[in-house]
Formats: sequence, C-alpha cells, structure tokens
Amino acid sequence: MKTPPRILIPVSDAFEDLEVYYPKLRLEAAGASIILASPDGKPCKGKHGYPCTADRALPEVRAQDVDGIMVPGGWAPDLLRRLPHLLDIVRYLDERGKLVASICHGPWVLISARILKGRRMTSTPGIKDDVENAGALWRDDAVVEDGNLITSRRPADLPAFGEAMVAWLKAH
Repeated sequence: MKTPPRILIPVSDAFEDLEVYYPKLRLEAAGASIILASPDGKPCKGKHGYPCTADRALPEVRAQDVDGIMVPGGWAPDLLRRLPHLLDIVRYLDERGKLVASICHGPWVLISARILKGRRMTSTPGIKDDVENAGALWRDDAVVEDGNLITSRRPADLPAFGEAMVAWLKAH
C-alpha cells in the first residue's frame, strides 16, 4: 500500500481563508495528509477572520518529511517569504521534482526561494511584475503547470487548481 503524500501548507495571520481550506479539503479527499504549519506553531486568523490551528511550527518541519508544498495567498506570504527555513523547504522540494503549488500572492514565497527563473506560471495579476522580475513567464490562466510547479490566480480558480494538484499527485 502506497503511503499517502504529505503536503505542507504554511500559514500565518492574514492568509486567504479559501486558499487554505479549499485545497486542504480537496487534497485530503484525494488521500493526502496535510500539515498546517505556522511560524511559531500558534493559531492564526485568515483575512476574513477564519481561524487556523497549526499542526506544528514551521521550524519543526523537515523538508525530507514532506512530499510537497501548497503556498496559499492573502497577505501571509509577505511574512512567510522572510523565513529562511521555509525557503529551504521550497528549494529542497523543487530540486527533487516534488509538488510545489501556489495561488494568488503565494508565489512571493517562491520568488524569495529563487526557483522561478525560466518557469511558466500564473499568480494574482497584482504580483505579475514581481513574478516576471524573478524570471518567470507569467500567463493569465486559471492554472499553469510547469513540471512540478502548479500555480493559480485567485479563489475563483480553486476548483481547477485543486483538480490539477490531485491529478499531479496521482501521476507521481
């Protein structure tokens, strides 16, 4: 029996509520095990006030213990991108071809991890310049897949984003 994939979802205050919970539930329904991790392991609140109880603190998460990462948007990625340990996890997973998924403002974390040069992707149009300045080829599509990198624009794209992640996990 195959071990369920373990997917890290990093969270911090002001995460986009739907962009955490929709992918979490969609991935769990497909058999994945989700690790919600905040910078200090403490609970946090989404932009719209929805609470999130972390399973652990980000410094406790070892890159080799997860099979992928899904970085949600909101304003949280502006804080999360400043955490060297999280950036190391992103680079580790990307170098090994593991799932690296992100939506909306989440690519700020991928930009700071410096994994986007030459990659095709999308994000919220508000950070298009940041994505292009990081060397990525930005597209205005609901979901863009480039190898192990799966990105999406906004909450309205969550059904397509969830489907793409689940399909990728089943294929790998």
